[in-house]
Amino acid sequence: MPSSAPGQHGPLSGTRVLVTRSPERSAALVQALARAGATPVLLPLIDFERAPDQHALDVACDALAAGAFDWLVVSSATTVHVLMEKAAERGLELGRLVPQATRIGAIGPATRRILESQGLAVELTPAGEQSAAGFLEAWTGRGRVLLPQADIAAATLADGLAHRGSDVTAVTAYRTVDFPAAAERRLAVQPEDAGAGQATASYTLLTPEAAAAEIDGGQISAVVAASPSAVRRLAALSPLAVCRLVAIGRSTAEQAAALDLPVAAVAEEPTPEGLVAAVVKALTPP
Repeated sequence: MPSSAPGQHGPLSGTRVLVTRSPERSAALVQALARAGATPVLLPLIDFERAPDQHALDVACDALAAGAFDWLVVSSATTVHVLMEKAAERGLELGRLVPQATRIGAIGPATRRILESQGLAVELTPAGEQSAAGFLEAWTGRGRVLLPQADIAAATLADGLAHRGSDVTAVTAYRTVDFPAAAERRLAVQPEDAGAGQATASYTLLTPEAAAAEIDGGQISAVVAASPSAVRRLAALSPLAVCRLVAIGRSTAEQAAALDLPVAAVAEEPTPEGLVAAVVKALTPP
């Protein structure tokens, strides 16, 4: 595959950093780690399948297209891919599935970026923490809300919106499963854009056994967990020993704490740059 040499004098020079995402979801982070001097290694731990109840999702999407909702709230980039797939099934672009009068809220810069790339204006995002709690702090909306989300999503967002006076329709958009998902049910996700005009950094794809051996042997300096479900699978893989755990956000860090996994750093922003800064912080002696 195309590659760009790691930054030989970057702050992460000489380190191996484990990314617990699939290659198509890791391009921008892999490139940012390489620019900082790290050698990225990948261990995909989770994957995504289409929701078992496609009828409920179809009914919700048809109601969305018919203007039945005042708000569409999207909490992950994966949900956007589901909506894009549902729009395509109807012969539409996503920008035409969502009526102009429907206001859109989003959590996370990646979610917002994909929505905007589809021609949709995002009206509300958290000002600070990119999480359900951060979104609820910013929420002043009312009316009917469509909330498509993962099967394992906590009730925080749905309950919080309802408590604030909204009529919430929560529907399962996709299932989170161990990697790899069954081919016939796997949710197709477009590869991340690693940056226009820039080569994709090279990486090594590890098996769970190889990753566990490298962690046990102290060969991996840090591991980046981008979701609570990734943390749960990481905890079952191997003790972290001297490997430092970096969490993408508060909910991921809280899951690690619940599993007695020490968190060395939490990204201030859930972006490739934010995660690299957190890895640097985790590996910098006090």
